[in-house]
Amino acid sequence: MGYDTGWLKSTRSSGTSNMCVEVRLTHRGVFVRDSKEPAGGHLGVSHAAWRRFLGEIADDRP
Repeated sequence: MGYDTGWLKSTRSSGTSNMCVEVRLTHRGVFVRDSKEPAGGHLGVSHAAWRRFLGEIADDRP
């Protein structure tokens, strides 16, 4: 049995920003979509690729 978080919006997204993404974690992988166009499709990546992506973001923080 896997897990599925449903679509989650970043806590850094504000009501005034129009640059928001939503993320969904599942047993198959991680999916990302534009919150303004939820029916417009999504990008899917493996859990390992998502961890690398998050690591790269953390490495770039001042």
